[in-house]
Amino acid sequence: MNPTTIEVIGTVLFAIAILHTFSVSFFVRLAGKHPLHAGLLHLFGEVEFVFGFWAVVLVIFIALLGINAPKGPTHAVTHYLNTRSYVEPMFVFAIMVVAASKPVLVFVTSAVRVIARLLPLSPPIAVYFTILSVVPLFSSFITEPAAMTLAALMSRDAFYRHGMSSRLMYASIGVLFVNVSIGGTLTSFAAPPVLMVARTWEWDSMFMLTHIGWRSALAVLINAVVVTWLFRRELAHYVVSADNERARVPAIITIPHLLLLGLIVLFAHDPPVFMGIMLIFMALTKAYSEYQEPLILREALMVGCFLAGLVTLGGQQSWWLQPLLSDMSADTVYYGATMLTAITDNAALTFLGSLVQDLSDEFKYALVTGAVTGGGLTVIANAPNPAGVSILHGYFKGGAVNPLGLLIAALPPTLVAILAFRAI
Repeated sequence: MNPTTIEVIGTVLFAIAILHTFSVSFFVRLAGKHPLHAGLLHLFGEVEFVFGFWAVVLVIFIALLGINAPKGPTHAVTHYLNTRSYVEPMFVFAIMVVAASKPVLVFVTSAVRVIARLLPLSPPIAVYFTILSVVPLFSSFITEPAAMTLAALMSRDAFYRHGMSSRLMYASIGVLFVNVSIGGTLTSFAAPPVLMVARTWEWDSMFMLTHIGWRSALAVLINAVVVTWLFRRELAHYVVSADNERARVPAIITIPHLLLLGLIVLFAHDPPVFMGIMLIFMALTKAYSEYQEPLILREALMVGCFLAGLVTLGGQQSWWLQPLLSDMSADTVYYGATMLTAITDNAALTFLGSLVQDLSDEFKYALVTGAVTGGGLTVIANAPNPAGVSILHGYFKGGAVNPLGLLIAALPPTLVAILAFRAI
């Protein structure tokens, strides 16, 4: 490995950004002690801002190193940024805003309650189980970011805002992150780490379902059953409110929203198209404002900032990641991918793996399943995770999800996923 100067700088900044994510609660406490700078310190205390900030620092270094370049620092910066793909951050922004709109949320919430009524459980326990099992499996069809947004919003409204215990909050978010990460593998187009390799390796949805998807579904159901059973006594005390007139939205309003959501998913790889669809959505919400609630534009923008920063910083990590992956055997790559995913986006990991030539089928399976297995361990492990954090973080102590608490909570469901992919 012979890294360039900017690659070394990029790796150092990437490591600093990871350490920063573990220090967000420090900045939140600091904001309370220094009210003059509270706004700025709170910004540094938001996980979604971290990678965007350090990506800007990297861009400054690229500009400084490009001062003596023939075409100058501006070309050095624009050339690097133009070699990165920012489609995923843009898509996640669009899908979050549309999926979180009131008509879509009311429709999915009603569907969840219908499914929950079929279960031989008390209403709050049945709703909780359905949110953590059925909705993550929906991610294989509506994409993981949309499923994460909907599950987080439904969890917030039904449970988090009513004073959940800290143990239940962390257990719930840990299972949610793991289940969404593995729940998107029933098809070949919904999970970012699968999407990165599906075309190159010729993996279609039938292949995904028969080789990986059914194992994922089994792990999702086991994780949801276990966490629901462990916290059944606390969950039984919650009251799941019934549908009311305020929550109802006419079908003539709901159907266009669902159609636009489906079109955004369909054109997920074409930013001009899905951003155009989002503009139509914005016009629709303005025309029928009485059936809307405030759109989560800020939360979606922050998540987009996080992912764009991750793409920018991640572009300097291939010098050590790719040789590391190529030197692993098929047996070790699964566990290596699971651990590496915790410190780098799992889609970036599988993309780098797709660049390695002449991989065995066993190696490919191990790389992808390892990447999705570790997708719930940290906020940066899977692209939809920041969306969940942006919606739920305000209910945790200090207004932030403790990274160590998330890691500990996600370990048990991650072990279930390991057993599903390696022991069955």
